[in-house]
Amino acid sequence: MQTELKVEGMTCGHCTGAVEGALAKEAGVKKAKANLDSGLVTIDYNESEISLDKIKETIEDQGYDVK
Repeated sequence: MQTELKVEGMTCGHCTGAVEGALAKEAGVKKAKANLDSGLVTIDYNESEISLDKIKETIEDQGYDVK
């Protein structure tokens, strides 16, 4: 499954790297790509291994707001 989430607070390459890196460590996340210009994070994941709520929680744990 693929989803796009609006993430507020990403202001630099370090921010996108932090979000992508945290998501990459989660079981069930196949790929995560953060776009600094649009503020969107595109995530490919296996919904039988990880929930959308857990994905949002992982991003929020990095200090960013998911809208």
